[in-house]
Amino acid sequence: MNTILDCYTDEPAGLGVPPYLGTYPRYIAGYLGGEVNYLTIDDLRFWKKYNFRRKVPKASEKSDIYTYNLTNNADRVKEILEKTDTLFVILGVHVPGKYLSAMPGTLHELAPLLEGLSCRKILTGPAVFGTQLHGGKTFEKASLEVFDKVDPSLYGFSYETVTDFAVRGASLLSQIPDLRMMEIETGKGCDIGRCSFCTEPLKSRVEFRKNEDILREIASLYAAGARYFRLGKQTCFYTIPFAAELLKSIRESCPGIKVLHIDNCNPVKVMIDHKKNGDRITKAIVQYCTSGNVAAFGIESFDLAVVRDNTLNTLPQVGYDAIKAINHLGSERGPDGLPRFIPGINIIFGLRGETKKTHEENMRWLKKAYDEGLFLRRINIRKAALFEGTSLHKDPGKAMRKNQRWYWKWRNDIRQHIDFPMLQRLVPKGSVIRECYAEIYDGNTTFCRQFGTYPLIVGVKGRLPLKEFFDLKVTGHMLRSVTGEVVQ
Repeated sequence: MNTILDCYTDEPAGLGVPPYLGTYPRYIAGYLGGEVNYLTIDDLRFWKKYNFRRKVPKASEKSDIYTYNLTNNADRVKEILEKTDTLFVILGVHVPGKYLSAMPGTLHELAPLLEGLSCRKILTGPAVFGTQLHGGKTFEKASLEVFDKVDPSLYGFSYETVTDFAVRGASLLSQIPDLRMMEIETGKGCDIGRCSFCTEPLKSRVEFRKNEDILREIASLYAAGARYFRLGKQTCFYTIPFAAELLKSIRESCPGIKVLHIDNCNPVKVMIDHKKNGDRITKAIVQYCTSGNVAAFGIESFDLAVVRDNTLNTLPQVGYDAIKAINHLGSERGPDGLPRFIPGINIIFGLRGETKKTHEENMRWLKKAYDEGLFLRRINIRKAALFEGTSLHKDPGKAMRKNQRWYWKWRNDIRQHIDFPMLQRLVPKGSVIRECYAEIYDGNTTFCRQFGTYPLIVGVKGRLPLKEFFDLKVTGHMLRSVTGEVVQ
């Protein structure tokens, strides 16, 4: 008997942390065929750490995100693993972040949990290139002796065969009791591929799936009950051949989809679409995707010296022009209460060549966007993580160590002076954000958010029934989230 253990994945191109369901467990399930058991790291913790005791948070406690994402197999995980012949472990985080209702597994955590299991254990996923939950550090160094094999081949299936696997893998949804947003792969590799910190060029050559294959996979997931989708597993949505046609076909073939979003966008390609094609792709995104959609711009730094020293993809002016271009077409509010399509920005600290001027340049360009009335949905700020094979790992320079003491100050400057007023502009008091999913408790507060590519967290006083939807009126603003109340 084959069993998949999903410890969750997060990469520059691709997210598989709940409420997302990544591509790897679905592909591997289809590849294996027949009866396949699906377990999560939460299930394993539930057995090994909790002895099958379900923890109900008291009024003063936070929901337990270590066992929040139990499958339908949770109560029989011990029985399943004792009967398992081969266990396929999917693990790996390349983009360290914080997660509202899940905690990815690490190699250090997993090794003792797997001890005593007699089955064959195969490790795959991004961890074959390294994994790290925290920025500013090198990849997690842990013994792999607990595994019988580390298998990169299960991590990168050929596009000639993967669609059949993906279609069969839709059957995994029957083992998951909660709603999931489907991460859909459209392509792999990076056609620029020079950023010093990035692992994507190490994994794959540039290749794109056929639109008809993507549609087959989405149709199979749709038939299995999925209604939330993100075309997120690519380094840049704008590089997909026939991207506009793909979006149109998805909406026509699956009319009941509730959310259709995208993820990564290279500002350079956005501007090519703007100048050469009259914004053809951007217009299609606005027309066929659902509102609340975010273009994740990997600008990383607005400091020209850092751009040069790390061979980043985007010059500051190009990045800024792309912000304006998408705002021009996507800033109208949609049915969910948020703009239809606006940019989000990634900023990385600890790159080569970084100085105090770097933060000044970042603030200058971000303030310019705010002063000109533009929208930014979110600014992700993180420390670079070092992965073997990247240019930054080979030559990290001095910035990561030298500027460590400034990180929190620089981060707080952006949060206080950009994020806070930007949120006030994005969702003023009294705005209604619709279809928010009550996800976790923190004391007497319920944290809710929409299903989406980068959903806005709304804190509501009181303990709403979890895993139900509510329309919420904004009552106040925090640095990266808002407070709200249920619309009666």
